[in-house]
Amino acid sequence: MKRREFLKWSIGTAAVAVVSRQVNAQAAVKEQASLKEIRIGYQKTGVLVIARQQEVLEKHFAGRGIAVKWVEFSSGPPMMEAMSTGSVDLGAVGDTPPIFAQAANANILYVAGSPITNGQGILVSADSGIRNLADLKGRRVGVAKGTSAHNVLIAALEKAGLTYQDITPVYLSPPDAGPAFANGSIDAWAIWDPYFAIGEKRQQGRILVNASEVAKTNSFYLANRDFANLHAQETREIIDGLAEAARWAEAHRDSVAASLAAVTGVPLEIQTVAANRASFAIGPITPEIIATQQAVADRFQKLGLIPKPIAIRDAVWKQAAT
Repeated sequence: MKRREFLKWSIGTAAVAVVSRQVNAQAAVKEQASLKEIRIGYQKTGVLVIARQQEVLEKHFAGRGIAVKWVEFSSGPPMMEAMSTGSVDLGAVGDTPPIFAQAANANILYVAGSPITNGQGILVSADSGIRNLADLKGRRVGVAKGTSAHNVLIAALEKAGLTYQDITPVYLSPPDAGPAFANGSIDAWAIWDPYFAIGEKRQQGRILVNASEVAKTNSFYLANRDFANLHAQETREIIDGLAEAARWAEAHRDSVAASLAAVTGVPLEIQTVAANRASFAIGPITPEIIATQQAVADRFQKLGLIPKPIAIRDAVWKQAAT
């Protein structure tokens, strides 16, 4: 190629690149300007229920004509699926659902983190002969696959020197596991609040172990990757609004229980138990949180429960990490 032709080609290519960037930038601006609704996925507990009851996000975005739609899920895995497809923009789940989702190439990002204290664990019936974790050997244990309780169960077995093959896992959603636990179809139930409290208070359950006794766990706020990147400002504002609701919740647990009961229909006595042992704080995704979450992912991959190794850092929103 002659020099003159090369320069002509180079200038033309550069011009196309500039135009392409301009078109992409204009499309992004148009997409941002066209945001009319934010869809939040939530479960029957936690800060999101409080934020919904207090209309924290609705009040914040009302001046810009952006509506907030709340979509309820019984557990994290179906929320992750909905988020990956773009049916939900942002939501909160435990530590395990995003690991299964990332392993399935879901279109999601971690945007904030929150520690879990004693709001989950393993229940057995009050008269059960299961007295310690080692007694789970050979037992049928109910758990929702791919949930935070799944991780707690595996960590508990490891602590007792057992393997996953030493039990018979019975994969049940929380609404199905409750009756199975009550009628003795399963010997133990790995679960989180408010179902944890329901099993304890209404179904004569006994806490075999709390999550905090076997592993450090976190819950997370996740967003659809495209939503977080196209609407970074709104994503930050959502997290800031939820963090404000979380600070209020930490200081007003009785009111939290009343709000949770009002919004979810779960009895006040149950939500009081859940609220009093919950941690509501919301913060950035720290290196420590990433390391803890990576250990969970590695545990599931080693057991063959996810099909491939994953790097948690690859799914952390760049504006969420410290």
